[in-house]
Amino acid sequence: MLNKKYLFALAACCLFSVANAQDTVFRAEGNPFIRHKFTADPAAMVYNGKVYLYTGVDEAPTGKSNYVMHHWASFTTTDMNTWTEHPSPLNVKEFSWAKADAWASQVIERDGKFYWYVAVEHATIPGKAIGVAVADNPLGPFKDARGSAIITNDMTKAVKHSWDDIDPSVIIDNDGQAYLFWGNGICYYAKLKANMTELDGPIQTITLPHFTEAPWIHFRNGWYYLSYAYEFPEKIAYAMSRSINGPWVYKGIINELAGNSNTNHQAIIDFKGKSYFIYHTGALAADAGSFHRSVCVDNLYYNKDGSIKRVVMTSEGVKKITK
Repeated sequence: MLNKKYLFALAACCLFSVANAQDTVFRAEGNPFIRHKFTADPAAMVYNGKVYLYTGVDEAPTGKSNYVMHHWASFTTTDMNTWTEHPSPLNVKEFSWAKADAWASQVIERDGKFYWYVAVEHATIPGKAIGVAVADNPLGPFKDARGSAIITNDMTKAVKHSWDDIDPSVIIDNDGQAYLFWGNGICYYAKLKANMTELDGPIQTITLPHFTEAPWIHFRNGWYYLSYAYEFPEKIAYAMSRSINGPWVYKGIINELAGNSNTNHQAIIDFKGKSYFIYHTGALAADAGSFHRSVCVDNLYYNKDGSIKRVVMTSEGVKKITK
């Protein structure tokens, strides 16, 4: 007769197998490297020897020219070639105060917890809003961390339209202070409290040439980099500063028009001694590329003075990491 400890262990093993049965392993075959579904607005995080990639999912029916997005997707890799897709860790429905639009997002780790900042449509306050979900694992499950939006459209007045509160990007500075960047038409930023779910001061703005949206903030070798979507259709430009509070010096374009897509959205990471530029194009959907986008990755290179070289978008993608 089986004892209770054995039955419990067997059940736990079975649950683990079922939970992971939905994982899908695939290999990158050039760009776009995700080909089995339409993915957009990539954000990436390096954690414990893995790249965690989070994307939106374009679900518009054939012939519908609109951004139809209800949930986010997650992927991991240890070598930039073999990827694992995990069950969707977050849906707009998790935010009871939101009604639609799983738009651009970013995940960051602090003190063993993972905070996912997302752009959605608010249900009662007209316009886009930014929410934050939290989990004990980078693959979730993620739950609404506040029960309300951290940013709503009535909090930002620098531009008149209702979709200026999108595309969150977050960084924890070397002194432990966290910052949230976001915006469309103007770049906003604000300090976050240590709990990562509340603002810790006033919302400020940054003036950048031809800023459209998609700010991405990162730090490398003493420099802060603020890249963003430039004009429309969008290219990617960037600015540099020695301080996260500026002044920011505009440095130029680093990524040209993202083939067959009006939007251009980037994530920049360092992983195992190399730098990567992750973005989307409309390459897999000739009829509606802007609304059926696909995530790509290419190498990113820096000059000796810290400035960024132009990204060369390739159909081959990046090489497998073998060390």
